[in-house]
Amino acid sequence: MSPSGRPQPLSLVFLLGVGMASERISCPSGCSCQYLEVNCTGQQLQEFPAAIPLDTRQLILAANNVSYLPAVELSFLADLVYLDCRKNLLGDDLDFTFIGVSKLVYLDLSFNNLTQVTFSTFSHLLSLVVLKISDNPNLVSIEKDAFANNTWLRHLDLSRTGLTFLDTSTVRDLPDLRFLGLSDNLWHCNCSFLDFITWMTESNIYFPDADNITCYTPEGLRALQMPAVEAELRFSCLAQLHKQDYIFLCLVGFCIFFAGTVAAWLSGICAVIYEVHTSKGEEEEEEEDTVT
Repeated sequence: MSPSGRPQPLSLVFLLGVGMASERISCPSGCSCQYLEVNCTGQQLQEFPAAIPLDTRQLILAANNVSYLPAVELSFLADLVYLDCRKNLLGDDLDFTFIGVSKLVYLDLSFNNLTQVTFSTFSHLLSLVVLKISDNPNLVSIEKDAFANNTWLRHLDLSRTGLTFLDTSTVRDLPDLRFLGLSDNLWHCNCSFLDFITWMTESNIYFPDADNITCYTPEGLRALQMPAVEAELRFSCLAQLHKQDYIFLCLVGFCIFFAGTVAAWLSGICAVIYEVHTSKGEEEEEEEDTVT
């Protein structure tokens, strides 16, 4: 320090460096922190941890009791690329939760209580490559355009959920998709699901545990694998008529028959009327000729 009591420039640099270092090594209680990584696995956390370094790139919150991810706190971690939240209590509404972590590449939400996925759930994750939402037994709904903005997505795991239906365009329109987990779900193999099954058999995507991608309903198709059920479902949906189809055809036939009968009856009446008028005209002409 100079005689005037003012710190020299080197002292200022030293103090600034110490301050930055102390901020960098700050770490949430019970977690371990290394360079750009915070690991809070199995710490029985009830809430999202505080005091996470702002330059964190990898955050692991696996095996805790976190039920809510605060969007504001997450947005402070603008450089986050890896987030592991498996085996927590996350559920209900995750819409707009990840709005501030647009650089995220890897996201694991497996083994939670998710109930639905909407367009707003992951729409801001434009760089997302790996998404794991398997083992969410309460997940029963994924909107048709849920992954419309995730065009870089290559790995998507939807195994072991409560899903019974998935619109074909939801995954077909992902140009980079290479891995799709669908096993052990409650797939309802009706005619509406035929398009998806056909896409599965024709795509070049890898389906892990393919032997367990089976129909759950209807009863007659239970436990049948998706590719094997395609032919049977196609015949049932496109060739075979159901009871309501026969009823419809009978009604159409009756209507056509009734309309034809009415048209023939009207034509007959018109022909008779025309003939009567013609005959009267001829008789009147004959009478006039006789008088003259």
